[in-house]
Amino acid sequence: MKRYLKTILAIVIVTLTISAFAYYLSTHPETIDQLRSIPLRTLLVLLTLYAMWFGTLVLITRVTLRLYQKTMGRQENILLNAYSSLINFFGPGQSGPIFRGAYLKQRHNLEVKKFVFASLLYYGFYAVLSVMLMFIGTKPWWQTTLLIVGVGVVSFVIIRWYATKKAHIGDEPGINLVNLSLLFGATLLQMILQVAIYGVELHHAGANASLGQVLAYTGVANLALFVALTPGAIGIRESFLLFSQNLHQISSAVIVAASIIDRAVYLVFLGLLFIMVLGLHAKEKLHIKQIKV
Repeated sequence: MKRYLKTILAIVIVTLTISAFAYYLSTHPETIDQLRSIPLRTLLVLLTLYAMWFGTLVLITRVTLRLYQKTMGRQENILLNAYSSLINFFGPGQSGPIFRGAYLKQRHNLEVKKFVFASLLYYGFYAVLSVMLMFIGTKPWWQTTLLIVGVGVVSFVIIRWYATKKAHIGDEPGINLVNLSLLFGATLLQMILQVAIYGVELHHAGANASLGQVLAYTGVANLALFVALTPGAIGIRESFLLFSQNLHQISSAVIVAASIIDRAVYLVFLGLLFIMVLGLHAKEKLHIKQIKV
């Protein structure tokens, strides 16, 4: 019943968001003109950045397996993340991570509780870095430091609790400083690419934003991941950005225009992933029909 309620809520949010976008576009036709006028060079830059961002997902999956001394072929890793990215966008809630967890359990004998623990490590790094981006360019350094430390402590407590009470991780040789540093580095690289993506989109949307504003904008947008009930956090991310305007100082019009650009480009990128998945016969190679979620 709870799952159905989440699905219904996601449908309602998406419907309201699409309606809001449609109303905004009908009253601001210049936004459509702006979208149509995206130069081919800008589109290629954004697609390239998204391809590099996708590469960090592949790297994060590889490091996740390293934590438990397991390996996966490069093509299998790419196809797994491509397939899970597609179902994560078009499926309810966090369908992608759920599918990856089921796949790794059934195809690589990685226990779900260990996959969840590795995911908590990643999300902990993600939360700390997102908070840093939110405040590093807009708040005094000591406030930013306190917030980062606070989020880091909360993340550590949650991860530690799960490791001792749920996962029973014990003395895993793969959970060492080298692999944790690799996971942090991959997450940091992902953040840098997200800053670049949003920076290009804001620039094309007409925002004369400083680096500090782009960093804050990115940090806020990233936090929507944690309540992503809708495909691609549609509506959720925009709400976060609109409610935090005092922080990043980006106008509502620019937020809407940049969001439309981002959604459009990301759909094109997903289309390219879909072609790759079909062309390389991912369903057969990954034995999708055998995976029970």
